[in-house]
Amino acid sequence: MFSSFLVPNELVWIVMLVLNFGLILLAYRLMGELGLYVWIPIAVILANIQVLKTIELFGFTATLGNIAYATTFLATDILSENHGKQAARRAVWIGFLAIIAMTVFMNLALIYKPAPDDFAQESLQTIFSMIPRIALASLAAYLVSQIHDIWAYQFWRKRFPSDRAIWIRNNASTMVSQALDTLIFVAIAFWGQFELPVLLEIFLTTYLIKWLVAALDTPFLYWAKQINRKYPKLFVPGQV
Repeated sequence: MFSSFLVPNELVWIVMLVLNFGLILLAYRLMGELGLYVWIPIAVILANIQVLKTIELFGFTATLGNIAYATTFLATDILSENHGKQAARRAVWIGFLAIIAMTVFMNLALIYKPAPDDFAQESLQTIFSMIPRIALASLAAYLVSQIHDIWAYQFWRKRFPSDRAIWIRNNASTMVSQALDTLIFVAIAFWGQFELPVLLEIFLTTYLIKWLVAALDTPFLYWAKQINRKYPKLFVPGQV
């Protein structure tokens, strides 16, 4: 029987990267602004589940979830570029609500006494019984970094307003925002749990992967610009 572990992690990571960014563009092509509002809660929920798995990637030990989480920055950058700051802020709050809802309702689900033949309780307990400190770290990092990303995107857009400079405002905003996100999460979640050198290693390796994802999402932002400019949306709410 073929084992999935024979496939290199790096190959799976690249496929996941293309699929995530491709699905964002598909959602945007089909539904426009609404498609991004739909995608963001999907991405933050996926990221908060995937982050529990640790893998070896490009010679580093890393957690999953970085790609799904990074797509939220791409989504808010598309909204900032094509629909304005208020649309991007609305998306951030949708994602924030999704994290809270997942944390609260899945932990409430764990309180139910399982039936004698239940087989899922232990696995659900492992995945969803989030330590409050980890949940707080995730919420704080998401909110601060996303608000900064929107502000920074508009800041750089005023200085580099041409379409050819999309790569400047995208990377200048997202890469700093990803650094803030990683710093806040690591500081809140792991301070006092690890020695400072270990904390620095966690920060650097996590940010390096996020930095790579941020660099690779730039062509997709240009593509989204073309979708918004040239193509009508295939699905418009209220017209089906």
